[in-house]
Amino acid sequence: MALPKAKLDATEARLASMTRPEGGAWATAAREAALGRVRDMGLPARRDEYWKFTNPESLVQAEAPLAALFEADEAPIFDEIDRLRIVFVDGVFDADASDDLTGENLSIERLVDAAASDIHWAKDLYGVLETAGQTPVQRPLAALNTAYATDGLVIHATGPVSKPVSLIYQHRSESSDAILHHVVKVEAGASLTLLENGPAAARFNKVMEVDVADTGTFHHVRAQGRDHERRAATHIFARLGTESVFKSFTLTANGVMTRNECVIELTGDDAVAHVAGACLGDGDFHHDDTVFITHDAERCESRQVFKKVLRNGATGVFQGKILVKPGAQKTDGYQISQSLLLDDDSQFLAKPELEIYADDVACSHGSTSGAIDEEALFYLRSRGLPEGIATDLLTLAFLAEAVLEIEDEALQDAIVSRIEGWLARRRG
Repeated sequence: MALPKAKLDATEARLASMTRPEGGAWATAAREAALGRVRDMGLPARRDEYWKFTNPESLVQAEAPLAALFEADEAPIFDEIDRLRIVFVDGVFDADASDDLTGENLSIERLVDAAASDIHWAKDLYGVLETAGQTPVQRPLAALNTAYATDGLVIHATGPVSKPVSLIYQHRSESSDAILHHVVKVEAGASLTLLENGPAAARFNKVMEVDVADTGTFHHVRAQGRDHERRAATHIFARLGTESVFKSFTLTANGVMTRNECVIELTGDDAVAHVAGACLGDGDFHHDDTVFITHDAERCESRQVFKKVLRNGATGVFQGKILVKPGAQKTDGYQISQSLLLDDDSQFLAKPELEIYADDVACSHGSTSGAIDEEALFYLRSRGLPEGIATDLLTLAFLAEAVLEIEDEALQDAIVSRIEGWLARRRG
């Protein structure tokens, strides 16, 4: 079916402003196929079903909107963690600022180098999980990324990796428009923790494709940066094997526009997938979490836990779905999305969904929105706490369920410290 003229024109205008990177035969074929998907789907518009709560205009226009640079007044997050640091500046790998890309049971290459090879293991993943994730919901910004990503990493874990791999995204140009694509392969019995932090660019489009083999484990903790005028569209596509584990947590503080999508397919029996997020928004802030989890095997477990704290007219969005295919018996699916509105001007928009084709499952979803508990606030104030500190304590308690999805206590502490800093600055 032909695209509406307005969508076709917007798509072609965006494509005309971009240049596809060169690469070997397999990378070129993957990029050409992705470009075909973009042209078939068209870039997202406000009338699209999964964009009705979020205006994608600033994410698809030909030129990236300017974003002022932000001077942080605190040390970078995760600095106390022993990790392998890999730095990108406005979407470009910075070798001088990065550690050596080696580690026990670990192989890391730049996407540009892997794509130049005629034969590479990334051929079986690059654009493959993204393509699978286009059904039943189209995700054209992810296809755009596959077609035009100029940098990124291919990460291969062949056994337990002792140090977390830490991707640090620095923003130094007010007009930067970064497109990064990462491919992660976790072999059977291997384990990997991946950290991400930083604002990345004025506009940021990122895709991460993660394949977790049987009995593999992948942990992901992300903190999206404080540069308030930044815009970001991120996607995670994951495929899980038998008895594998995938856990991802994201903290978002500030950002005028953020859309985080996560698409997970549990293909092996007894797999576990947890996706969680906490966001803190103040004023001109729009944050959208869109999650789609497919159960296609027996005795699998999934959890979606999302908490948003909004004030001064901020907007939060949650769109989450659990799809249980025929034969996926003994599925355990849990989904909760909640917002804490600190004033009458903010809003939370939610679309929770369950679609179940098996008869022996335990699936639930819930979504609530409300203000600070006045009785709890009164109790704390009656014990001598000022109203601001009491409110902050209740806010931390509200976010705790999401933060506790992080297994590593040191990473939990780092995230809680950031939340406390954000609350203290607003209290001041």
